[in-house]
Amino acid sequence: MREEYRFVDGKKLRCGYTTGACAAAAAKEAASLLLGGGGTGFAEIGTPAGKTLRLPIEESARSGGEASCVVRKDGGDDPDVTSGCLVRARVRKRLEQGFLIEGGEGIGKVTLPGLDQPVGEAAINSVPRRMIASAVREVCEASGYTGGLLISISIPDGEKIAAGTFNKRLGIVGGLSVLGTTGIVEPMSEAAFCGSIKSELSMLRALGHESVTLTPGNIGLDFLARHYPDLRPVKCANFIGESLSLSAEAGFSGILIAGHIGKLVKLVTGSFNTHSRYGDSRQFVFAAFAGSCGADRILTAELLRCATSEAAIALLKSAGLWEAVFAMILGETRRQLNEFLIRRSYEGLRCEVLFFSSKYGPLNMITRQWDARLQNGKGDFPQPV
Repeated sequence: MREEYRFVDGKKLRCGYTTGACAAAAAKEAASLLLGGGGTGFAEIGTPAGKTLRLPIEESARSGGEASCVVRKDGGDDPDVTSGCLVRARVRKRLEQGFLIEGGEGIGKVTLPGLDQPVGEAAINSVPRRMIASAVREVCEASGYTGGLLISISIPDGEKIAAGTFNKRLGIVGGLSVLGTTGIVEPMSEAAFCGSIKSELSMLRALGHESVTLTPGNIGLDFLARHYPDLRPVKCANFIGESLSLSAEAGFSGILIAGHIGKLVKLVTGSFNTHSRYGDSRQFVFAAFAGSCGADRILTAELLRCATSEAAIALLKSAGLWEAVFAMILGETRRQLNEFLIRRSYEGLRCEVLFFSSKYGPLNMITRQWDARLQNGKGDFPQPV
C-alpha cells in the first residue's frame, strides 16, 4: 500500500494495517488460489475508510480442496503487541451457500456478553468479518463461482501474544481478537485505547452492572484490589473525560473514579485528560487551597516547591491544615466531575471520587448509594478491608 503518516507530538509516524485487514487480504488470496487464480504475491482489498490496501503475501499453499495464505501484520509505528504477527486464512468449498467465517488457532473466543460478537463465537469483530466476506466475494464473482466457502482465520502464537492485551479482562479467552474499524492502524492512537475502554464498559453493562469504577492505572488497580476487592474497576489511563462520556453512553447510573491524589487532583482545574503534556497543576492546587485555609507565605512557597503530592500532604499535615485543604480538594473535584456530566447532558448520572495516597492509604470514605450487585448485596460502598 502507499504508506501513510500521522504527526503525533510533532513526530512523523508511519501508519500500518489492522489484523482485520490482514485477515481479509489473506482470505482473498487463499480464495483466489482455491478458485484457480492468485500467485501475484499481493492482495488488494478495500477498507471501510475508502482506501485500497495492497498487502504482501508471506506464504501461500494449495493442497487438495483447501488453500491457505499468510499475511504478516505491519502495525507501522504504533507500539501494538500484535505488530509482526502472522495472520493465516484457510479457505475451502462448502455445500451450503454463503461464507462461513470461523476462528482457528490463536483466535480468542468470547465468554462474556456485551462485546461485538455473541458469547461462544470467535473474537472476529463485525467489521473485519464484512471485510473478509467482501474480499472473498470479489474473487468469487470474478471467477464465476456461486457456491459457499468456509474461511478459517488463525494467528500462530495468538494465545501467547494475547497475554499483553485487554482480552482476558474482556472475557476473550484462548487468543487474540481480529479487530479494526477502518483497516488502518494509526500510530499511538488514543482512539484505539478508548475503544478498549468502551468494550469493557459494554461488557460490564451487559452483565447487569449499574455503576462502574474507573481508575487511571495499575497503581489504582492494585489499591482497589487491596481495599475494595468487590469492585470491578476499568482502567482508563489519562482519558478521564472520554471515559466519563463512554460510561454515560453505556447506560451506567453511577461512576466512581478512584486514583492516587497526585493524578486526580488535576481534575480540580478541569483537566479531564491528566497526561502531563496537557499541564501539571498539582502543587498550585495544594498551595492555593492552603492559602485559602490560612497558610502563610513560607508554607505556600514550600508547597509550590514540592516534588510530589505525597510531600505536599506531609507538609500540610505538619501544619495542621490537611483536613481543611483536602475537604476543598474533594468538594471541588466532585463539582468539576458532575458539572462535566451536566455540560454533556448527562444530568441523571452522578459521579463520586475516591482519593488515596501511597503513604496514607484511602483519603476519604465513600458513602453515597451505589450498585448493590457490586457491593456485597449492600446499597452503600463497602468500607475498606
